[in-house]
Amino acid sequence: MPANKTYHEQKNIEYTKKLRELLEILPSFVTTYFRGIEQKNLPRTRLGYCEDLKVFFEWLYSANSSISKRESVRKITLEDMSSLQSFDIEEYMEFLRLRTDAKGNDIINSDAAVKRKMAALRGLYAYLYKNQMIDNNPTVMVDLPKLHDKAIVRMDVDEAAKFLDTVELGAENMTDQQKKFHEHNKTRDLAMMTLMLGTGIRVSECVGLDINDVDIDNSRIKVTRKGGYEAFVYYGEEVEKALLPYLEERKNITDVVAGHENALFLSSRKQRITVRNVEVMVKKYAGQVTVSKKITPHKLRSTYGTALYRETGDIYLVADVLGHKDVNTTRKHYAAIEEERRRKAKDIVKLREDN
Repeated sequence: MPANKTYHEQKNIEYTKKLRELLEILPSFVTTYFRGIEQKNLPRTRLGYCEDLKVFFEWLYSANSSISKRESVRKITLEDMSSLQSFDIEEYMEFLRLRTDAKGNDIINSDAAVKRKMAALRGLYAYLYKNQMIDNNPTVMVDLPKLHDKAIVRMDVDEAAKFLDTVELGAENMTDQQKKFHEHNKTRDLAMMTLMLGTGIRVSECVGLDINDVDIDNSRIKVTRKGGYEAFVYYGEEVEKALLPYLEERKNITDVVAGHENALFLSSRKQRITVRNVEVMVKKYAGQVTVSKKITPHKLRSTYGTALYRETGDIYLVADVLGHKDVNTTRKHYAAIEEERRRKAKDIVKLREDN
């Protein structure tokens, strides 16, 4: 990573390069589509759309005898797209539920995964139809899977405390080698886990932090949100207590891999820690606390959001702190707590004084 590039700038470059590589093997009108939506979507989002569309075009190429006679997926035409009917799209949806990847592995897609891939296809068709590049849009005639709300998994107060205790002190069942590894990394791990549990930042926001993003004087960090904009997130005394020792430790780390010199959190290889590293870290520590809950970095975020809402009752504050653009997204996640608050409200207002 070049020293003059931030983590998020470098990731955007990587996503853009991968997107261009994919577009080289897809029909040329797909490139036109992505050029048209460039200003509305970030590189990571566009790459995700493109990967989903690649699945569709590979299916179309293999499922249609007239198309499969051509030399490549890239030869699929706008006429081919316009000729598809609603039952063709329904057949594709059926394929998505159980498909085989390039390595011969069976992939079972959930309703959410099917709906996401269909959303990418609908977006492409809508663009082509709107710009009069095709005269038929079969995707609008197909019903998408209905998603059912899942229970929000989060740690309760005691579990969160035990989780941080485990990060700080280790577990009794660790081997000597594991204890040595834990001792070497516990200051960093405690800083990261406390920061995530104490602010609700996303794992991508955490790994993307640079040293100069930490403003000790004002008890805040500067993060790059999901939409690409920057925001300040404030932290409390518990976070500061865990963060300060690591900042001192970080000052003394030398021989950092070129391009990663500004990264706040480093891996054992002295380069910016990855999202995958943090996912493994959370799973390791959470496994000592609970086996009935699958705790991920996002569940730490949910744990913080729940605690903040219980303490304040302010859904707009929770939405703002978590970086949700739409408060309805926040409300959906904390609906159960809102229902509890509504039940309690019935006895708060008194219409007449008791005799």
